[in-house]
Amino acid sequence: MAAGSRGAEHLIEMRGITKIYPDGTVALRGVDFYVRRGEIHGLLGENGAGKTTLMKILSGLLRPTSGEIWVNGRKVSFKSASEALKMGIGMVHQHLALVQVFTVYENIVLGLKAEGDARLRIEKLMEETGLKVPLDVRIENLPFGVRQRAEILKMLYRNVDVLILDEPTTNLTPVETDELFETLRRLKNQGKTVIFITHKLREVLEVTDRVTVLRNGRVVGVVETSKATPQQLAKMMVGREVVFTVSKPPREPGEPILEVRDLWVRNDLGEWAVKGVSFTVKAGEIFGIAGVEGNGQSELIQAITGLRRPEKGRILLEGRDVTGFPPSKLYRMGLGHIPEDRQGLGLVLDMNVAENSILGVQRGRRFMGKFYNLLWSSIRRHASQIIERFAVVAPSLDAPVRSLSGGNQQKLVVGRELSKEPKLIVAAQPTRGLDVAATEYIRKLLVDMRTRGKAVLLVSADLDEVLQLSDRIAVMYEGEFMGIARPEELTREQIGMMMGGYRLAGG
Repeated sequence: MAAGSRGAEHLIEMRGITKIYPDGTVALRGVDFYVRRGEIHGLLGENGAGKTTLMKILSGLLRPTSGEIWVNGRKVSFKSASEALKMGIGMVHQHLALVQVFTVYENIVLGLKAEGDARLRIEKLMEETGLKVPLDVRIENLPFGVRQRAEILKMLYRNVDVLILDEPTTNLTPVETDELFETLRRLKNQGKTVIFITHKLREVLEVTDRVTVLRNGRVVGVVETSKATPQQLAKMMVGREVVFTVSKPPREPGEPILEVRDLWVRNDLGEWAVKGVSFTVKAGEIFGIAGVEGNGQSELIQAITGLRRPEKGRILLEGRDVTGFPPSKLYRMGLGHIPEDRQGLGLVLDMNVAENSILGVQRGRRFMGKFYNLLWSSIRRHASQIIERFAVVAPSLDAPVRSLSGGNQQKLVVGRELSKEPKLIVAAQPTRGLDVAATEYIRKLLVDMRTRGKAVLLVSADLDEVLQLSDRIAVMYEGEFMGIARPEELTREQIGMMMGGYRLAGG
């Protein structure tokens, strides 16, 4: 092995990796990353820290601007993902690369020479790894967790020694997450090396052997997982102490603000996405909806916020039937909406910070003159107040919103919606993709709105978030509620079962 190597214990060595994109963005700044043979290695960092970029370089999808990669003592330079695969390195992406209309078997063998014993080899792999999948069912007819198993099998069938998983638990139930972790431990025991990209502290502490933490494109440190604490890792991720528990003072809920009665909503394909859902959100209450994404939560929120017309049922805001009302009218009646897609629905990326700060209220007297001209002094004052109050970091009011980090884009959306002083806040995936510091801040804001007597409807795929913030929880599965209960009345196991389709007794 060449001089300067870390020694035979390291299967993967990435030295001085720098990545500068054509637009000048510096994603990685001289990163050294070492992985031992036969370990589960966590790659931890906030959104935008450079985790995925680093692993795309290792898996051959990107070329580094500078730096070296050594695999098993040999210096390599990958020009494509197929070259990395030949060296035993495969990556399973957050958005799975499977052909939806092909069967599982067809996806696994896709691109390879036909072999008579292929099916037997796959069945043996399933037995050895515990990754059981129906080989003759088309991908489009399978839940996400089974699709992910198929993608992992596809990599293992290609004899990878290093399996890279990018945020693999994003769309999994707690039960599926536990099953995935058990599979990873089996692979480790069989001598495979796993690199686990995540921003979830609890999961990295549960399944990894060592953790490398990235911040702003640099390695902050490498720690043995058995000696690490959540507080230590969080501080490494964001550069300061992070408070994990949000103080939520006891509060007696007030009158109903939102009432949903027997609501039925179709999705874009004309199929039922919401099937007879009923619930109430009261003043001074956070009502949380948990569940794996894609079970009707998006369509439910769209119906409540006026973005999708329900087929049947009623929606009442402070006792008034608002079923089918447009968003502009609902906003004037006191509804604030933090959408799940901040870039698609929450912001206009090519508009500047000041312009985005008044979306939804730009026609109000405060911002529009009698000749329908915009009052820019009022707009800029309003934007400055949001930036100050909600700790939005922006170069200037004139900076395009696309230049802000994901966390600051989300703070701007949250600040804009909460500054309207709504009676009801509908918060859909409010902290998705955010680092722990931005997550902590936005969760505190939602609890503060509850304390001030506002009604909060929280929809989140993050089970910890729903459990920590909610006064009552509903679990949604295939368009229906599996039950409604207070957080202290449910165990994580019960919620996990409900997320998989088991109805709560009496729920």
